[in-house]
Amino acid sequence: MSKIQKQAAAATELAVKKFQAELAGSKATEYTLLQEITEKENTLNALLGRYPQPIERDKTSFLSIVPKTVYTGIPSQLLANRPDIKQAELELQSAKLDVEAARKAFYPSVDISATLGLNAFNPTYLTRIPESLAYSIAGDLAGPLINKTAIQAEFKAADARQIQALYEYDKSILNGYLEVSNLMSKIHNADGYYQLKSEESKELDESIGIAEQLFRNSRADYLEVLTNQRDALEARMELIEAKVQQLNTVVAIYKSLGGGWK
Repeated sequence: MSKIQKQAAAATELAVKKFQAELAGSKATEYTLLQEITEKENTLNALLGRYPQPIERDKTSFLSIVPKTVYTGIPSQLLANRPDIKQAELELQSAKLDVEAARKAFYPSVDISATLGLNAFNPTYLTRIPESLAYSIAGDLAGPLINKTAIQAEFKAADARQIQALYEYDKSILNGYLEVSNLMSKIHNADGYYQLKSEESKELDESIGIAEQLFRNSRADYLEVLTNQRDALEARMELIEAKVQQLNTVVAIYKSLGGGWK
C-alpha cells in the first residue's frame, strides 16, 4: 500500500521504510516465539519419555481458559503437604519431640487468605512485625520474625537441639503461610490485570477498522493504520502473557501447598 502511494506521489519513502521496518520486527519476533515453542515441546516430550516431536494443541481456546478460583480461602492445615514442613516435622521426631503438640502450638488458627493475616499465629512466638512486610511479603523475611526466646521459655524442658528444631519448624510454617498468601493475592491481581488487558486489546482491534475507514476517506495516512495495527499486536501479545501469568500462578499455588488439595 505504501509503495503504491509513493508511486502515485501520495506518500514518501519514509512510509515505505517504516512499514518495512515493522514487518522485519514482526518476523524477528516470530522466530523468537518459534524457538520458545520448540524448547517447550522438547521439555514436554522429555517428561513423556519420547523423542522430540510436534505437540498438537488447539490455540483457539487458550484465552478462554478460566483459572481455578483459589483465593477465597485455603485451610492452613494443607501446609502440612509441603516438603519443607514435612522435613521439619521429621527433624522434630528425630529430636524426640511431639509433632502433634508442635502443630497445635505453631499452626495458624484460620484459613490462609490473600491478606497478611499474621494475627492467625500465636503472638507469643512472633516478634514485632515490620510495617514494610505488609507491602512486600517474602519468605526470607520470615526468619527474623520468630521469637526464639519465647519458644525456649514455652518448652522449658527442651535442650538446645530441640529448641533449634522447633525454631526451624515454626519458620517453615511461617514461610509457607506467607508464600501461599502472597500467591493468592497475586492470582487475584492477575485476574484484574487480565480483564483490563482484554478490554485494551478489544478497543485497539476496533481502532484498526476505524483507522482504515479514515484512510479510505482520505482523512488519515497509512502510517496511522500501521501504528494502530502495531499497537493492537502488542496488546494481544501482552494479553497472552497475562493469561500465562494467571495459569502459572495457579500452578505455583498448587506447588506451594505440596502438590494440591482436596
